[in-house]
Amino acid sequence: MGADHGRRDSLTRFAWLSIAAAVVTITLKVTAYLVTDSVGLLSDAAESVVNLVAAVVALLALTVAARPPDDGHHFGHTKAEYLSAVVEGVMIFVAAVYIVVTAVQRLITPVELDNVGIGLGISVVASLVNGAVAMVLLRVGRRERSITLEADGKHLMTDVWTSGGVLVGVLLVALTGWLRLDPVIALLVGLNIVRTGWQLISSSVSGLLDRALDADTQQRIDGVLERYAGQEVRFHAIRTREAGHRSFVTLHLLVPGAWSVQRGHDLSEDIEHALCEAVEHCEVAVHIEPIEDPRSYEAELGVEPPER
Repeated sequence: MGADHGRRDSLTRFAWLSIAAAVVTITLKVTAYLVTDSVGLLSDAAESVVNLVAAVVALLALTVAARPPDDGHHFGHTKAEYLSAVVEGVMIFVAAVYIVVTAVQRLITPVELDNVGIGLGISVVASLVNGAVAMVLLRVGRRERSITLEADGKHLMTDVWTSGGVLVGVLLVALTGWLRLDPVIALLVGLNIVRTGWQLISSSVSGLLDRALDADTQQRIDGVLERYAGQEVRFHAIRTREAGHRSFVTLHLLVPGAWSVQRGHDLSEDIEHALCEAVEHCEVAVHIEPIEDPRSYEAELGVEPPER
């Protein structure tokens, strides 16, 4: 547990990387907006402000999630990562509302754009910074099963695509002279941000509700149990859940009542070890029951004792 705690605690440096990237891109994008007076670039800058808030929340969440279990939190603090993603999703909605309101105002009253070339160049640099950091966060988030880093990485990558759309829109305004294209692009950006926010919130809420492990992991668990199952050994009441990067598996192990406690315990230890090898960051709880006792089957409706 100590080694895992240290490893998770080290993830906070990636949150600091995200914060640094957000500060740099906000500075660049606000500069691009001030130079051009483009509401599309303003919407892009607003999303970067959300990135900064999200990165700070991610840092706090990763710091809390890295804490080991204590007397008040026996299963650890890993669900703090889901709260971070929910906050990020809410902030995305706030940014989207701001973008839409500003875009509607510009649709009603179009404004000429200035110094488009300089503004686009500055925005391209900001997008390159975001893209590089997003790839780092996504890679580390998937490797370490950190929903916080993955959410932050996905958000930054969405920002990159958003910036690309804004840049194309502003360039077309400069080429065609159609001023209302700028707020139209901003509206599309706002709708895209809403979609991203909804995905983050729905995924995080599902995790807070003790979502079961994914299908591939369930198959690995089933494969391990099949190796031990036989005429004298059965399993039921197999339940799984995830909390941040940690996986939890509980199951009932049914063995002959005549077995010694030591024999049942040894088998239980072997199964736990095999499951932990198959599923990273896994915590297993095994309840041993006599296979011939009808009460052993009350935990799983529809399962009948075997014929003896």
